[in-house]
Amino acid sequence: MTSSPQSPQGKSSDKPQRTVAEWTTFGIASGILGAIAGLVIYAWATEDARPPVVEVQPSPEIREAKGKFYVPFTVSNTGGETVESVQVIAELRVNGQIEESGDQHIDFLSDGETQEGAFIFRRDPRQGNLTVRVASYKLP
Repeated sequence: MTSSPQSPQGKSSDKPQRTVAEWTTFGIASGILGAIAGLVIYAWATEDARPPVVEVQPSPEIREAKGKFYVPFTVSNTGGETVESVQVIAELRVNGQIEESGDQHIDFLSDGETQEGAFIFRRDPRQGNLTVRVASYKLP
């Protein structure tokens, strides 16, 4: 006659019993995992498929220091998609001729993000026609 192995308490030990702490931990971990999965699915389902709208606004406050003129600007993405490699160009025209120009590259702009920078000129931009514009961007 063969008998099944028994634990010291005299009970059968085919499967160990789970403690309340183990079940509580399992429940909390499952809840967290379910919440993360739900948030990912929600973000995917409600994702705004609007194209990016990248705008640049030069500041009217031109600062002069050591014979150079600093023109601050703000570039922002008000669209729905993220952009990268944003190129901002500034041209200073005096009497119809481009006297100075410069360009800036912004690595990354997500939806609603704003970055600031400045262009530096040798001539006073107030004595000519200053154009600041976004020239290009690419989608990641």
